[in-house]
Amino acid sequence: MTQALDPTAFDVLTFDCYGTLIDWETGLLTALRAELAGAVAGAADDELLEAFAAVEHAAQTPYQPYRDVLAQALREVGGRYGAAPSGEQQARFAGSVPDWPAFPDSAPALARLQRRYRLVPITNCDDDLFAGSAAQLGITFDAVVTAQQAGAYKPDEQPFLLAFKRIGVPRERILHVAQSRFHDHVPAKRLGLTSVWINRRAGRPGEGATPQAQAAPDVELPDLAALADLLTG
Repeated sequence: MTQALDPTAFDVLTFDCYGTLIDWETGLLTALRAELAGAVAGAADDELLEAFAAVEHAAQTPYQPYRDVLAQALREVGGRYGAAPSGEQQARFAGSVPDWPAFPDSAPALARLQRRYRLVPITNCDDDLFAGSAAQLGITFDAVVTAQQAGAYKPDEQPFLLAFKRIGVPRERILHVAQSRFHDHVPAKRLGLTSVWINRRAGRPGEGATPQAQAAPDVELPDLAALADLLTG
């Protein structure tokens, strides 16, 4: 895995949002513990994240809105710990996405990167939920592709294909930036994209809230600030 990229080789940066720009593990854990309370008091953080990962992807096929995915995931995670969350609890959990915090480096790094590149999130989310998250990031994206618009969730290729249509540049001029190997790097490499792995979990075992996957991103970096340094100096 090389740690060098030619900054002039790309016109557009596409991004995963949750896990890359937004600290979805902190957001998920806060919301899971708030709604499941005592049932998960003895569960370690990574145990809860892995329980979520085990059910979220299955809930996304066939397509349903992300609010419904999250409600189903809460029911199934709760069931593993003997809890039966109410409809009100499911709705609160599903609506918690805009409260999930941005990583501290995301907004300043995006501002630096936008001086040189078009920035386009490809996100596994509903339009309204993503809008709440985007408000934390301090910029106006050049385009946005959501699962709601594509009618499918990554690692399905449809969100990427929709992004390609909207972006309108050759794939070799697009650099995909993401944390999740399962959701992003596997399909990105299959589609011929250069990709950067923002390894927010560096030094921690496992994949956290995403399923296990083998992928070969071109570059590995610890955070978005390192990407801005690499591409803008």
